[in-house]
Amino acid sequence: MPRPEIARTVVVTGCAGFIGSTLCEALVAEGRRVVGIDAFTDAYARRDKEENLEGLAGEPRFALVEADLAEDDLAGGLTGGPAVVHLAGRAGVRSSFGDGFAGCLRDNLLATQRLLEAARGAGTPRVVWASSSSVYGDAGPGAADEERTPTRPVSPYGVTKRACEGLARLARARGLLTVGLRLFTVYGPRQREDMALRRMCEALCGGPPFPLHGDGSQTRDLTHVDDVAEAIVRALATPRPAEVYNVGGGRPASLREAVALLERIAGAPMPIAAAGRAPGDVARTSARTERAGVDLDWRPRVPLVLGLSGQLEWVRSRARRPVAA
Repeated sequence: MPRPEIARTVVVTGCAGFIGSTLCEALVAEGRRVVGIDAFTDAYARRDKEENLEGLAGEPRFALVEADLAEDDLAGGLTGGPAVVHLAGRAGVRSSFGDGFAGCLRDNLLATQRLLEAARGAGTPRVVWASSSSVYGDAGPGAADEERTPTRPVSPYGVTKRACEGLARLARARGLLTVGLRLFTVYGPRQREDMALRRMCEALCGGPPFPLHGDGSQTRDLTHVDDVAEAIVRALATPRPAEVYNVGGGRPASLREAVALLERIAGAPMPIAAAGRAPGDVARTSARTERAGVDLDWRPRVPLVLGLSGQLEWVRSRARRPVAA
């Protein structure tokens, strides 16, 4: 697939996160100038985020701005009309229940509203932003379709993401070109430590046993982070983008299938601890991605076995590092 032409300067919020840092490296490698914004909130270990940015250290085309989208002035960072990729937010389905909802409300809904308002005021040409498959909730046995599958989130996190889609729709109606990407279970190197595949890899590398919630039949459409970065790049450039796209890996797998595959890759059994069903957990996620295929000329490229092999090796490499004094 030929690379599309995008803006020379791109602002990336959540730049020190799992997806954000991967995207920043991809954009810089293409010769783009990237202004990364991150709040380094307590929802994510600061050391982990700083490690995510090590590949960009000393890179003249990358500038880091530490700012909180829910509080700080955003207009200055958008002067000159750069394109914007909005990845910042508070992730986590289970942690969004109870007291955790306040953080979701602030870091997802309020932050997105403030960014969209600032982008519209600054004349930003386009905002590509991360929605989530969580907006669908329990969509049933088939693959979710952007037009026909209803959005019925079953977690507070999913509710905030669906509300963000409403804010983006309003901004679009007022002249700001917004493109939402409903991301399906993104995995790969730098994945957050609370995510299932990361915990599986840690368990295989001497960490705590993997907590298997329920019977392990829950199925997820696993999407490699490199494929997500590619989808974002293409959403930045396509001439007439739709309002929202599914971005899924095209290879749904159950938790037990993922365990078995990682055990085969590692050549060792995975320590597992049985756990009860988690709140907000859905039986299945699966994405129809034809719209992204037609409009963005995008399709997932990383096979699951290669993606999991890479993630396991990344976790192993971290386990081999000497402990800092």
